[in-house]
Amino acid sequence: MPLYHTLQIGAFHTLHCDDYLISEHIGHQKLLCAVMDGCTMGEDSYFAATLTGKLLRKIARERFFLEPHLPATAVSTEDLLRQVLQELFAALRQLKNQLLLDTRELLTTLILLIADKASQTGAVLVLGDGVVGINGHTYVFDQDNRPDYLGFHLDEDFDQWYARQEQKISFDTMEDIGIASDGILLFRQLKAGYWPAADPVAYLLQDRDLSEKEDMLELKLKKLEHGFGLQPTDDLAIIRLINA
Repeated sequence: MPLYHTLQIGAFHTLHCDDYLISEHIGHQKLLCAVMDGCTMGEDSYFAATLTGKLLRKIARERFFLEPHLPATAVSTEDLLRQVLQELFAALRQLKNQLLLDTRELLTTLILLIADKASQTGAVLVLGDGVVGINGHTYVFDQDNRPDYLGFHLDEDFDQWYARQEQKISFDTMEDIGIASDGILLFRQLKAGYWPAADPVAYLLQDRDLSEKEDMLELKLKKLEHGFGLQPTDDLAIIRLINA
């Protein structure tokens, strides 16, 4: 199952890319994928996104290495997603206390995907803004530029906080799955002389042109820029799985 990803700084950003992404095996047949978008109004927003990604990578790798030594019990992707998020919640809370971090230093959106290649099932949780593509359907999560960041809730009881989360999607067929930061919604025609005849969301999350290339998403971004004059004005992170 090919996996594609791209990370690009937005045209209106000059110092740092505040987005981050990871994809890791969390089991022999299971994948953990995530995209993060640090809060521009926060402090060192790239740090929050990167830290969250590094912690998720650690969680995934530990679970992958421990899998052969654990009882062979079936865990649904929804349950696994919840377990991962609970570990992340605890790790962020611990680091906040150890490093004396302010809440403003831990503000990042998170789209977390757990996919089981064996059962072709998966689950996605969106914390804040972002876009999810599932088998030709696009789901846009827009909190009106006021995302309810995970960093706001680290002092709360995890179970109570998790029970309030509504931006969750499960699927039982894995044909074409994509997750993207909200930068995918912020393409603008920044060069004169082009007709804006392309839909970047559909082109990047649904269209399968160039899927035979490992750098499909990078090539698509170049085509959007040089063929249509379209560039993302905000930072952009995308991960896409296609069951060829």
